[in-house]
Amino acid sequence: MKLWLRPADISATLDALEKQPAFEDHLEPEKTGVLGLSMGGNTALALAGGRIDPIRLGSYCDNDDLNPSLCGWVKQSGVDLHAMDMKLADRDNQDRRIAFAMAIDPAPVDVFQIESFLKVSIPVEIINLGKPGTIPRTMLASGIARAVPRGIYSALRNASHYSMFGVCKPDAAEMAKSADIDEPICSDGDGHSRREIHQELVNLVIEAFDQRLKMER
Repeated sequence: MKLWLRPADISATLDALEKQPAFEDHLEPEKTGVLGLSMGGNTALALAGGRIDPIRLGSYCDNDDLNPSLCGWVKQSGVDLHAMDMKLADRDNQDRRIAFAMAIDPAPVDVFQIESFLKVSIPVEIINLGKPGTIPRTMLASGIARAVPRGIYSALRNASHYSMFGVCKPDAAEMAKSADIDEPICSDGDGHSRREIHQELVNLVIEAFDQRLKMER
């Protein structure tokens, strides 16, 4: 839950790649992008320049309304968000080597300082999964996309947050239920299989990276 520490993993990876002979000739500062899904989407937005609001993060699990599954895990693990050391929670994690950020159903997005996105200088593309009006507030990122000067937003109506997960085994839903997992981890949108949704997402990501980073194939 120390979300502000996660972007440093990506920056450290870029540091390491720059020092590796096998990669140093293939990294172009103006053609480096980041893609994140779910909590990884939160990381991608932070690398673009979004900053965490310590007060919002500290009170995130005061009730289960925002994210029942995550907050259930937090409580089960005995984690007290109010007790976390938040002195660096709102630090700037922007990595200026990254020229494009893309986030698919980023979560949680309601712990960001929305005004921090007004200063984001790179293009940011956000895709929510689900029909408008059904996307949980903690994942609804349309407001962030509007705040980013070069932000693009869309929603994949025929999907759910769990559509980005692996294809479920035939008995996975029953197994989850027997394990007291209440989340509909095998549920997708109407009329499309999970494999079809995966391919649609892959196509959207390739198109976005090609367009934003002017990639040559």
